[in-house]
Amino acid sequence: MSRVRIRQHVNPLSSRYQKSLTLPDWSQIYTHLHQPLHLDIGCGRGNFLLQMSQLQPDVNFLGIEIREPLVIEANRQKEELGLTNLHYLFGNINNSAEILLSSLPSNILSRVTIQFPDPWFKKKHKKRRIVQPGLVDILANYLVDDGEVFLQSDIEEVAKEMRDRFNEHSSFRQQHRETWLAINPLPVPTERELYVISHDEPVYRALFKKIARS
Repeated sequence: MSRVRIRQHVNPLSSRYQKSLTLPDWSQIYTHLHQPLHLDIGCGRGNFLLQMSQLQPDVNFLGIEIREPLVIEANRQKEELGLTNLHYLFGNINNSAEILLSSLPSNILSRVTIQFPDPWFKKKHKKRRIVQPGLVDILANYLVDDGEVFLQSDIEEVAKEMRDRFNEHSSFRQQHRETWLAINPLPVPTERELYVISHDEPVYRALFKKIARS
């Protein structure tokens, strides 16, 4: 059987990706629904979450990815392994974040990762980037107090834009004094991160926490 060709870049503003998410019955997805939730935005093939979910069975993991064939394959793999703390969704986070997060139990979103998103270099295409101010607002509303946001990219301009948008929001506080975080605080690197490091290229990382409400 021939392998399906996966597009490297998908325009999130096209009409195909403006449809609402098809949400599952979460109680049928996660064995322990009220465990802390780690949301990985732009999860790609899902290998990062596949490893994380096995290392941290007391956390639920959810990946959202705009390329549907990758989601189908990722869910097939997690089902083969019998993982009941992991799920992948096909969708566009920039028009689905509120719908998605409001469908989940309250006070469970403890970590968000956005790693090596599509850079969309052209000025006219920057509105296609994942980290838009509206998304930062929604994450601020749903993250638990002291919840984490971890960002990384091998494109400094993209990393700076992501970092600045979280720094500009009153609900988030950067967790390191240096411009970039030198070491990935998570136990699993992404495939892209390993590739970049193997070529002796820099990775630009930032870690934020949601400020506890007074």
